[in-house]
Amino acid sequence: MTKPVSSVERQTSQPDAATRSDATGAIADWSKLPSGERYLYQLFSLIDAADFTVVNPAGQEFRFGQAGASEPLRLIIHHPGTYDRVLSFGTLGFCEAYMDGWWDEANNNLVELIGLFYRNNVYSKASNKVTLPLLFKVLTQRLKTVPVLIQNSRKNVQHHYDLGNDFYQQFLDPTLTYSCGYRRQESDSLETMQLQKYELICKKLGLKAGETLVDIGCGWGGMLIYAAERYGVSGTGITLSVEQAKLAQARIEQRGLGDRIKIEIADYREFHGQFDKFVSIGMFEHVGKGSFATFMQQANALLKPAGVGLLHTIVTQSNERNGAWVDKYIFPGGYAPQLHELTQELWAAKLSVAHCENLKPHYAETMKRWTENLIRNRDTIAALGDTYDEKFLRMWCLYLQSFEASFRYGSLHVYQLLFYKGKSWLLPMPLDFSW
Repeated sequence: MTKPVSSVERQTSQPDAATRSDATGAIADWSKLPSGERYLYQLFSLIDAADFTVVNPAGQEFRFGQAGASEPLRLIIHHPGTYDRVLSFGTLGFCEAYMDGWWDEANNNLVELIGLFYRNNVYSKASNKVTLPLLFKVLTQRLKTVPVLIQNSRKNVQHHYDLGNDFYQQFLDPTLTYSCGYRRQESDSLETMQLQKYELICKKLGLKAGETLVDIGCGWGGMLIYAAERYGVSGTGITLSVEQAKLAQARIEQRGLGDRIKIEIADYREFHGQFDKFVSIGMFEHVGKGSFATFMQQANALLKPAGVGLLHTIVTQSNERNGAWVDKYIFPGGYAPQLHELTQELWAAKLSVAHCENLKPHYAETMKRWTENLIRNRDTIAALGDTYDEKFLRMWCLYLQSFEASFRYGSLHVYQLLFYKGKSWLLPMPLDFSW
């Protein structure tokens, strides 16, 4: 994804956390460094059991952790402006600098680099630093994207999901599923993982022929197509993405399912009807904290008496729900819930939780496969148009690898919550999702 960089010869000496080695191996004090550079190295001084080296634009090396303690990671800083961007804008500035090609990891191993920051609390300390320039950027962005307003929700969805079906087809599997897969064996392909995820959801919902299913945030229709073909259900999917809706409906017609499945472009708050089963996969992260209760109440309204639903969503253990960079470039208006918020609002909406499963490692594996596809098809993507330039590709590479790192080493999880309408338990006893 990134241009190759020339490596700087490693020094045999091991400076402590307050020193550096230059190209000749001489040691100098950090106090002589510019403030931005000094601040970044102070953050990196938190790194303990790792083999981490930073090479600055002058070719000087700065070492952190212990040589041989782990797979070596080398942060190559090409542009001196990187330091002041971090000092002023924290992780937002660091990520924007990567998009502009101002730094690289020598082997393009962003997953382990960011994982290193998670494991050594570098990320959390940088995120806790709030400056006036950063605060202004964050507040301005959130005022424009808060999803309480339906028009904002439409714009937020279009920002990410209307990038072009041709683009998504270059890194997703043939089912065009853009959510966490389910890995049963290490050798599972991305397509196999997604089909296994759909099968798992169908089993949890207890789908039966002739039942009706509503899919809130249906993407390109993969869940509905699977459920219709394998379980004989009919249903409706809703999305705010015009691009997704067009292709989803075309795929449905191509498979001869047009009499049983339809796609509607609508906000979940504007949609009406009643169904036997309810599902929402990877959409709840876009609802916004102020609309958690509204979403759950709508789930209740869309379910028939004794209906069953499943919510599949990213969940965080962190107090930071959506980092400034992700909010600006990837998912504007996004807000990852915490688990207790989901159960609290489900119960308030008179929806009882029957089962809860964490798929955290499965999403890390899904993200890994998406990144591999993105890199493999980089030239094809770039040829799609001016939108998909080097900055765009670096942004997406960073997004996918940083999320993989967070699912492997950080605070992101992904849960499936099975719930039912009312107080009476009408599900099988015991619950059985065996294959």
